[in-house]
Order: sequence, then structure tokens, then C-alpha cells
Amino acid sequence: MEEQNNQNIQQQKHNIDHKKSEPKKSLKQTLFGIYDKKYKLLLIIPFLILFLGLAQISYQIYSTGDFINKDVSLKGGVTVTIPYDKNANIGQIQKEISSKFPNNDVVARTLRSAGAVVGIIVEADINGNDNTQIQNLLNAIDKSLGIDIRKLDYGIEIIGSSLGASFFKESLIALAVAFIFMGLVVFIYFRTFVPSIAVILAAFSDMVVALAVINLLEVRIGTAGIAAFLMLIGYSVDTDILLTVRVLKRKEGTVMDRIISSIKTGMTETITAIVAVTVAMLVTQSEVIRQIMLILLIGLIADIFNTWIQNVGLLRMHLERKAKKGIST
Repeated sequence: MEEQNNQNIQQQKHNIDHKKSEPKKSLKQTLFGIYDKKYKLLLIIPFLILFLGLAQISYQIYSTGDFINKDVSLKGGVTVTIPYDKNANIGQIQKEISSKFPNNDVVARTLRSAGAVVGIIVEADINGNDNTQIQNLLNAIDKSLGIDIRKLDYGIEIIGSSLGASFFKESLIALAVAFIFMGLVVFIYFRTFVPSIAVILAAFSDMVVALAVINLLEVRIGTAGIAAFLMLIGYSVDTDILLTVRVLKRKEGTVMDRIISSIKTGMTETITAIVAVTVAMLVTQSEVIRQIMLILLIGLIADIFNTWIQNVGLLRMHLERKAKKGIST
């Protein structure tokens, strides 16, 4: 009996020593293990982000009656550009002008050239056909700046509400047509339901997340913003098609090997685009370009989750299902 106990103790010591001698997994190996083994659980992340994005857009519609914050170019109004080379408190100017138009949206921003302030732009969604409202806007600008802008070479642009609504409708139609044709091309190329839906879902998720964040930042979208969403479709589909082609069409290595190869190429493309977009957003003096770059930046960041977690997870589930049915991949 005593000999048996000694053997057990020796065996326990051996097991302990063996465990101590085993190399500890690095953080990279641990993360890869989670990514490889827990991919179904990781799907919660992109789908939760998508749900929150849809919830924000729904709340936006409930609270404002529209799913985005439109600027003057989409809902109509008046834009006044004043030459002004002094540093001004734009927030205070906007607040003073807004107090004269409590029922309208008023936005004031600086106009820069080569880093220097050269003017101020004031936008208000007032009736451009009402001379009294236009005069009241000019008077409010006079008072907030402490100058008589009529003595300056200021510019005024008027967009009717019907014209703005027409711009918005046509922009949405262009966006919808682009998305539909993208989906058709994906279905024709892959001819398989799940991979095609995964690509389309990833692109849709990128746009939803970008729109939700833009709404939270209270950015007013113009026609240039709609164009940015068109560009985002292309950026999103690029990485998703890269992933799907390598996983489904190629046969070398394991599925995980092909996914890792896709990540290396796709993330290089995405990070390069993010750096380029960020630099452009920080350097440019144009509000239009800055808005486009901001939308692309948000969409590209969202695409990392939607492509390399959501799309990867759906593809692996699809391949596992085919393997169980004995269908060659």
C-alpha cells in the first residue's frame, strides 16, 4: 500500500514537472486559437454592431422623421459665403444666428485656404423664395459678426426645397441601383447562395454602421456624402470578394490557411486605405472632401469586423455544412 502511494506521488510530481516544461502560449497564439475555434461565438460582435446601427437609424427616423441629417443641398435652403479673414468663434456665431431662427437648422463653419481663414459659410434651411427670411438671415449674420456684409463681396446660393428633394431622391436611386447591380454580379459569379449573401450582407453592414456613426456625430449629409456611400460599396466588396474567391475557388492548403492568406492581403489594402483617407481628412481644407473621407474612414473600420469576422464565420459554417453532406468544396 505504501509503495503504491509513493508511485502515485511520483506520478503527480512527473505530471507537474511536465506541465511546467510545456511552453506557454503567446498572446498571438491565444488570439489565433480563439479566432480559429470560436468563430461562431465571434459572430456576435459584427451582428451586435449591425443591430445597434439599425437601432440608431430607427431612432433617427422616429425622432426626426428622416434617417439622416440632411444639409441645405438635399433639403433646400440658403447658403451665404462671407469673405472674413479673422479668427471667429464659429460656435458662438452659429448660436446667435440660430436664436433668430428657432424653427430652422442653421450651420456656420469657417472657409480656409492654405490653412488660413478666408471666409465664413452660413447655411440655413429657410425658404429661399421668401425675401423677408433672407433679409433676416443677412441681418443676423451682420449682428453676429459685427460688420455690414453688404459692403463685402459676399455670395448667396439658394436651393429650393423641391430641387433639394429631387437631388436626394435621385441620389438614393443611384445608391440603390449600384447596390442591386453589385448583388447581381456577386450572385452570377459565385452562383452559391450563402457566400453571395455573406458578401452583400458585409457591404450592407458597412453602410449601416457608417450611417449610424455619422448620425451620432450629427454630421449633415450632402450630395457628396451620398457619393461617399457609393464609394464605400466598392471598398467593402473588394475585400469580401478577395476572401470568398480564395476560400472557395482555391484548393491549396486548409481553409484556415486560405483565410489567413486573405487576411494578410486584405488588411494590407484596408490599412493603406485608412491611412490615406485619414491623411486626406486631416490635410484638406474642403468640408466636402472631409465629409467624404470621414464616411469612408468609418466604413473601412467597420469592414474589418464585417469581412474578417462576419464573412469568415458565415463561409466556414457554409463549408462545414457542405462537408457534412459530402459535397466537395
